[in-house]
Amino acid sequence: MPDVPNVRNFRDACISPMRSGILYRSGSLNRLTDVGAGRLRELGVRTVIDLRSGVESDVWPGQTHGLDIEWVPIPALPDLDALKAMGFTDFTGFDGKPWPVDPAALYPFMATYGAAAIAALVKRLAEPTALPAVVQCAVGKDRTGFAVAVVQSLLGAPWDQVVGDYVRSNVELELTAGPTSFLDEAGVTRYSHPVSEALLASAMDTILTGFGSIPAYLAPHGITEADLDALRSNLLA
Repeated sequence: MPDVPNVRNFRDACISPMRSGILYRSGSLNRLTDVGAGRLRELGVRTVIDLRSGVESDVWPGQTHGLDIEWVPIPALPDLDALKAMGFTDFTGFDGKPWPVDPAALYPFMATYGAAAIAALVKRLAEPTALPAVVQCAVGKDRTGFAVAVVQSLLGAPWDQVVGDYVRSNVELELTAGPTSFLDEAGVTRYSHPVSEALLASAMDTILTGFGSIPAYLAPHGITEADLDALRSNLLA
């Protein structure tokens, strides 16, 4: 496993039938050190795709230490103003965040309102010049976990391997004993919860129930068969 000091949950997202050394996943690079930057340079990373909100990125800006990489902000979810503009009115359980804080509500919400971001991620990964790439959010668990699982599924990875990679965050983030507390970008105490197959399945079920397939889910946001062919060409072994 690649070791990038001060970056939580960093690892290769490769599972069968993907190529290794092309797509990485991690928590935020806001504490990246010179040594860590050197490791990313050794890995040949060209692009960092940041799924965090604009507020998170402002409070904890990503560090590059002179790396020649493209930083691509693709917030995984709309902010509160965008949700209101979309006609969303029920903010029960949001507790001041732009998404539900209960993981059981978060995952179907991500699937419903995160399609545009997933499509933008797929578009970027379909560009050969973008790779190798790192996909990151705050700790690389929920937003990154869902997004990477969608990409892996698009590439034909077996569900058990998708789940295995996804739940590995529990070990990487020391969540096997239960939730841990942290301060969010507003200084509010929040809790990071362990992930489970049931959570990821709830997001995937939302997609399949609404659209029948992941390509159909992404098509309204501009993803074509040519994009999917390019994604396969770039990421499959």
